[in-house]
Amino acid sequence: MSSTARGTADRVWSVSEHLDNILRQLRPLEPIELQLLDAQGCVLVEDVTVPVALPPFENSSMDGYAVRTTDTQGATDEHPAVLTVIGDVAAGAGELPTVGPGEAARIMTGAPLPPGAEAVVPVEWTDGGTGSLARAIGMRAASAEPVGAEVRVHRPAAPGQYVRARGSDVAAGELALAAGTVLGPPQIALLAAVGRATVRVRPRPRVVVMSTGSELVPPGEELAPGTIHDSNSFMLTAAARDAGALSYRVGAVVDDAETLRTTIEDQIIRADLLVTSGGVSVGAYDVVKEALGDQIDFRKLAMQPGKPQGFGFVGGERETEGESRTARVPLLALPGNPVSSYVSFELFVRPAIRTLMGVEPVHRCSVRAVCEGGVTSSPKGKRQFLRGWYADGRVTPVGGAGSHLVKALAHANALIVVPEDSVEVADGAEVDVVLLD
Repeated sequence: MSSTARGTADRVWSVSEHLDNILRQLRPLEPIELQLLDAQGCVLVEDVTVPVALPPFENSSMDGYAVRTTDTQGATDEHPAVLTVIGDVAAGAGELPTVGPGEAARIMTGAPLPPGAEAVVPVEWTDGGTGSLARAIGMRAASAEPVGAEVRVHRPAAPGQYVRARGSDVAAGELALAAGTVLGPPQIALLAAVGRATVRVRPRPRVVVMSTGSELVPPGEELAPGTIHDSNSFMLTAAARDAGALSYRVGAVVDDAETLRTTIEDQIIRADLLVTSGGVSVGAYDVVKEALGDQIDFRKLAMQPGKPQGFGFVGGERETEGESRTARVPLLALPGNPVSSYVSFELFVRPAIRTLMGVEPVHRCSVRAVCEGGVTSSPKGKRQFLRGWYADGRVTPVGGAGSHLVKALAHANALIVVPEDSVEVADGAEVDVVLLD
């Protein structure tokens, strides 16, 4: 047992003390340069400015005809403006025809506005021209309209109508994304649009999850007497992914200290954080305590569920690119009952993951809500976290307080917090609620 563990073996920690102790010892991961798609979900560590205006040129927002506005004044269905079509302008076109008085150029969406043109009239405002405009639009300029053809315009066009101005999205030199932004699909699109192929970010933490227990059988396999399906490792791996991490599930480890030590040593190379479930209490087969008692501080917390917890660092020297370096990886040891394990994840592991990412908020959102039905029995001196369903400022307890009730957990979207000094909550009283959605 470590000196820290010996000094705290009999101490009862509060939830806040345990969490603060964990977060004080964690630092955001070092930034790296990643390709855009690899950076999804990561946190930007640099301000990104726009090198060129977006869009970089005036272009059409409609399929139709580029025209001079004076040539369409007074146009109606009865008295259309008749214009000579001088050519086609497709998206990506380099050489552009110049639109003179009484002329129009057939234009496709996204194509640059040709010189002389001031607006675009949609094809729906015209007779479609002498050529087969509808077919050409569908084929995207597969056949050009014959020069000298005419188009009849039935409505007048205003200057700039259906024209996307240069820089109308973002101007050159403008801030596109600020450091601290989490990169989702829209942010990836903006980076690509301004020409960035790579970006500097804090990587998503690699979280390795393993459950312990000789009684655990993978889903899909038949249960023998005395065995249960392993749900914790699936739940915690999914929860780590939901928190923003790259999560890896390891199959359940049997109750053997040497096997667990070997498994952890094998996994450290791909982990920024290790999470175990089970084996942290005071039973004869608490394998995590047996295997890691000299590295991990095992604590008793004043909470229900989730009294037994463990935190510390494992690992040592690691060979990287020819150099030996210290690679101590944080490990959070959670209790084995499913509800205890999940509540512990939300309170301690999720904030740890968000801290490694360098992203706010670290914690789940908490609100005040009216408790419908109340809580009749809460252990004095412990902070209780009950499953609940929250909607429109009201929360209702779901299931009982048992830490094995997985169904109740699956039907909850919040945790009802009952303070340490309360043994009950009256029907209609306000409580703190941690939102899980």
